[in-house]
Amino acid sequence: MSIDFPANPKAKPGYQLVFCDDFQATELDTDMWLPYYLPQWSSKEKTKARYSLQDNQLHLHIEEHQNPWSTEYNGDIRVSSLQTGCFSGPVGSKQGQHPFRDNLVVREEQSMLRLYTPTYGYFEVRLNAVALPGYLCALWMIGFEEDPKQSSEMCICEIKGAHIGPEKSQIGYGVHPFNDPTIEDEFYEDMVNIDASKFHIYAVDWTPDHIDFYIDNVKTRTIHQSPDYAMQFMLNIYELTPESIDTPFPKTMIVDYVRGYERKRTKE
Repeated sequence: MSIDFPANPKAKPGYQLVFCDDFQATELDTDMWLPYYLPQWSSKEKTKARYSLQDNQLHLHIEEHQNPWSTEYNGDIRVSSLQTGCFSGPVGSKQGQHPFRDNLVVREEQSMLRLYTPTYGYFEVRLNAVALPGYLCALWMIGFEEDPKQSSEMCICEIKGAHIGPEKSQIGYGVHPFNDPTIEDEFYEDMVNIDASKFHIYAVDWTPDHIDFYIDNVKTRTIHQSPDYAMQFMLNIYELTPESIDTPFPKTMIVDYVRGYERKRTKE
């Protein structure tokens, strides 16, 4: 029988907790999260997240009458997302975070906002994903990108609903370079003996020379690459294709907590 994996204690030997949201409040903490998805390529109005805080957890929703976030650049894809930073150039420029396709142009200028943009550390999330075709749940990191070359992505977990089963689920993780010439594309999709529609813990330990990936505190792989610049969280649920329209809305990813740690310095 599939069960939830229990939460980790907040204390982690050798590390100091510096970012922690366990969603105990009645309102989203906007000192920690910006509730929009890459608004520079669309607008804040079109990209605002649908969410609720229930039972000391974050519920990120795709709602029945929610519009696509950017029909111009991403077709009919709908998303609810939180991020921990934002930066763009002026309207009409090409300067903006996460250049996910060619010829992107800023549609709404965004002020610089750095809520949590670490360089190196241990990061973990406890969540359950939507086990429906056409849906994807993820926690990933992108370069803050004041320098356009600092644009790589570090994916902690990417979970497609079509690949979730009661005994095994396919979990994606790894790195993508985008405009970073120092990073090579290295992304994996592994079958893991979990039901990802239950609560599980996904984590990375990002160091100056490698990244270790973990599922439920077990190391799954080491990638011997490492971005050397500030990155921010992207926490989201996508509707990629409307394959599950016959099931009730909203479609919801539930997040128990998100944490970020710094490695403690040893005394000399």
